[in-house]
Amino acid sequence: MAEILVYVDHVDGAVRKPTLELLTLARRIGEPVAVALGNGAADTAATLAEHGAVKVLTADAPEFADYLVVPKVEALQAAYEAVSPAAVLVPSSAENKEIAARLAVRIGSGIITDAVDLEAGADGPVATQSAFAASYTTKSRVSKGTPVITVKPNSAPVEAAPAAGAVEALAVTFSEKATGTKVTARTARESTGRPELTEAAIVVSGGRGVNGAENFAIIEALADSLGAAVGASRAAVDAGWYPHSNQVGQTGKSVSPQLYIAAGISGAIQHRAGMQTSKTIVAINKDAEAPIFDLVDYGVVGDLFDVVPVLTQEVQSRKG
Repeated sequence: MAEILVYVDHVDGAVRKPTLELLTLARRIGEPVAVALGNGAADTAATLAEHGAVKVLTADAPEFADYLVVPKVEALQAAYEAVSPAAVLVPSSAENKEIAARLAVRIGSGIITDAVDLEAGADGPVATQSAFAASYTTKSRVSKGTPVITVKPNSAPVEAAPAAGAVEALAVTFSEKATGTKVTARTARESTGRPELTEAAIVVSGGRGVNGAENFAIIEALADSLGAAVGASRAAVDAGWYPHSNQVGQTGKSVSPQLYIAAGISGAIQHRAGMQTSKTIVAINKDAEAPIFDLVDYGVVGDLFDVVPVLTQEVQSRKG
């Protein structure tokens, strides 16, 4: 069976959920070979093996932390040359899509970004994507070279499938280009204790109808009761009510959770582009004609200040 290279997204050895989802998808089309880079790379092996990695290639060097994406590109290229895989899968994020694009250029291959599903095809992996603000679903494959495919979080279930997970050191020689742009400072993001927005299984978002930064406490309370991430529409972000890092939409982040709750969001096409692939969508809006209701699985016509607190209380009582 062909080997599938899977780029590992981890933090000091803690494997992030999108990588485990990629291993599920990789097993559909071949045998997953994971590539873990940077501090704690070797510590990822047990988790990766538990979820289907037949082999784990690891490399650690100061270049991965001290410089921008090129050292990671060169390491992934070294892994590609060592394995000769049938495809390369990368979790979708701003940085990872740059890594994938640079790799595709280097190996002379086509690239597919933000896939939401993957299946085996007669002529190579077939990726499903959402196009034109999620108005259409397309299926496509790379017609030249080894497919490089980035996959959005929450596109596949995390499934245990124990495999050998043999750890091998990956030899990487860095070029002068790898050290061309140096990281000079880092600022730790303040932790909210909530899931990362793009990876969360549940997202609760607030929009213009929240009517003020102080009222986002209502949205946060519902999110916390559900163990969810908090999102915001562009209107709420532009008004300064919530940080830009939480914006969902065409000019913000794309999310694809199991459950998306939109409170006080009218449903402009720009917002829909960032959340339309959510599995179940619930909207709360006092305007019965709001465009968001054309999209949802369940809609509540009512004032969010009446509905959301009651919903939060009901969730908490059932959990209790």
